[in-house]
Amino acid sequence: MTAMGGSAAERIVIVGFGPVAARLLEHLEPLVAAGAVAVTVIGQEPEAAYNRVLVADVAVGRTREGAIRLADAAALATLGIDVRLGARVTRVDRPFRRVLLDDGGSVDYDRLVLATGSRPVLPRLAGIDDALLPAGVSFLRDLADARALSSAMAADRRIVVLGGGILGIEAALAAAEEGARVTLVHSGRAPLERHLGDGARVLGAALARTGITVTGGASTGITLTDGRFSGLTLEGGLQVEGGALVIACGVRPRTELADGCDLNTAAGILVDHDLRALDTGDIWAIGDCAEVRCWDPSCAGCSGTTVPQGLIGPGWQQADQLGAAFTAELTGALPSAAAGPPDRRDPLLLLKARGVDAVTAGETDADPWSTEPGLDVAVWTDPGHGRYAKMVTRDGVLAGLVCVGMPRTGAELVLLFERGSELPADRSSLLRLDGVEGGAPALRPGPEATLCRCAGITRGTVEASVRAGCTTVQEVSAGTRAGTGCGGCHEDIRSAIEQHYAAAVAP
Repeated sequence: MTAMGGSAAERIVIVGFGPVAARLLEHLEPLVAAGAVAVTVIGQEPEAAYNRVLVADVAVGRTREGAIRLADAAALATLGIDVRLGARVTRVDRPFRRVLLDDGGSVDYDRLVLATGSRPVLPRLAGIDDALLPAGVSFLRDLADARALSSAMAADRRIVVLGGGILGIEAALAAAEEGARVTLVHSGRAPLERHLGDGARVLGAALARTGITVTGGASTGITLTDGRFSGLTLEGGLQVEGGALVIACGVRPRTELADGCDLNTAAGILVDHDLRALDTGDIWAIGDCAEVRCWDPSCAGCSGTTVPQGLIGPGWQQADQLGAAFTAELTGALPSAAAGPPDRRDPLLLLKARGVDAVTAGETDADPWSTEPGLDVAVWTDPGHGRYAKMVTRDGVLAGLVCVGMPRTGAELVLLFERGSELPADRSSLLRLDGVEGGAPALRPGPEATLCRCAGITRGTVEASVRAGCTTVQEVSAGTRAGTGCGGCHEDIRSAIEQHYAAAVAP
């Protein structure tokens, strides 16, 4: 293969074949076709990239495995991309620009992209060996885990979910909605307490109303019967019985390859704002494994928390940024305006399920009784009806929000937060949106409003795809990428489709 102008093709090796690597490959495909690059992607799993966020839906039977796949290894190979599945990189030989594989082979590179993602956190529990999980114990991170949970549900075993974060709650809700008997074990007073504050107790009550048994306490160990999980032991001796344990205690960036070749690491692999590993000229990192933190002590962008968020959206933005930069450099084209570092907006934490919803963003720790000038905090709670709202404003502008059990109010607050808008003087007017009477009309999101936060797709893009003939969520997703992340925007996509066709048939 020869590159443009007759020079040898640039050798790009991507280690890791998850959603972020799949997105980067989309940018590199035209370069491969033009002979500008030779690309090798190395994935440790036997499957090509798929959407890990929707693994729980596969486990409970809501979604087929094929529906969450993001790449086709055979199609990539046909394009000329060297796809290596079920392969593990043991070491990066930086002086010789070579990655060494567990089968004794190696692959040389001119540019190395680490997209190794993150690994699930295994808490210290008596009865669990780090090297091998007992039968009936799994994470919910990959398709093998999904198959294990599916088997447990088919056998009508009680499911115990350990972890009160978003992943644990969504796994518990998915299983419960499909008829499983579920116990959710969390630390603290209530699930998601760190993010929702007092609203977490309202969320906990809402989860209990769905049939989930919600239990708080520190876990100390597990019980095995005939070598299989049969119970989780909490501090104080309380035993939570079950036939399967799903561990959802968060994730940590995978940095072992970077550590092994003396790259700079902290929580993740340290990269600059061009996503290049610090103090290197030929290695980049993107996705859950990458921590953007440059050496400049005065850099405002690196002054706050730089730990990877573990969200699919920022990883896709990084893949787009790096793909555009590689394309511009290798073709001599000017980089597009969108090729720069993505905006560092406050992450939005969103939980949507049947009868249970919560959203939080921005500054949420502020005290309602604070005397800080310009700071105002309004809190409203109705535990009996499962509702809670907190609005934090600075000089009237919404700076943070928490909303539980109030979907219309939550959607309105998110719009106001993203626009940097002032709140109405009467904060209670927003609460009426979820009342029986409906209150004042909600703001209508404009075409520039983000509809799919994972993929960064606007409402206008989705509406244009519907006008072009897309009639299902799947068709819109295929054409725009909207809805291919966490799936939380599927209802908004359906609404856009329904609104379009309702207007089309109106007299």
